[in-house]
Amino acid sequence: MSADPVDGLAQALDATDRLIAGIGDGQWQYPTPCTQWNVHDLVDHLVSVNRRFSAMLRGEQPPGGGAQDASRGDGDLVAAYRDSGDRMLTAFRRPGVFEQTFTLPIGAAPAIAALHLRITDLLVHGWDIAQATGQPAHLPERLAALELEFTRAKLADVPADRRPFAPPQPVADDAPAIDRLAAYLGRPVPTAGATHARP
Repeated sequence: MSADPVDGLAQALDATDRLIAGIGDGQWQYPTPCTQWNVHDLVDHLVSVNRRFSAMLRGEQPPGGGAQDASRGDGDLVAAYRDSGDRMLTAFRRPGVFEQTFTLPIGAAPAIAALHLRITDLLVHGWDIAQATGQPAHLPERLAALELEFTRAKLADVPADRRPFAPPQPVADDAPAIDRLAAYLGRPVPTAGATHARP
């Protein structure tokens, strides 16, 4: 894996981009394993959080309109995701960013922790999209394993009543790292051949 930690973010963005591009015209309203959102809502969430992180890293006020912008159309979301990802990558690569501390939902944290949180979110929501739309969850195995290790260590410092995830779910020890990461963050992992996609 590259010595540049931001390269991992680029990998996560690209892998999830392929899954978003693979969403069928009739699949945007499908439910996802992230039960409060359908596919459209989940991709909209990714766009919104990418934009909020970009603003935070630049020392700017986050974009208006709340956490999400439900007015974005399905087709607009693909382009919006790519644009928001490019802007976030640029923001993380600004000189001096990794010498700073930022306020995150889990509290004050250094930029490297913010980077890991963003990678984890992208990977797990990519997994959500794959499950919802019946696509293979081809997400970077080594990157998912790294983020699983990071998440286990970080969540150990967060009180159970403040964790923004459901309790860990059972998963085979030899399951792909992305399945183990999704299960650790509260997603029920289907058995081989099963899918959450609707006909």
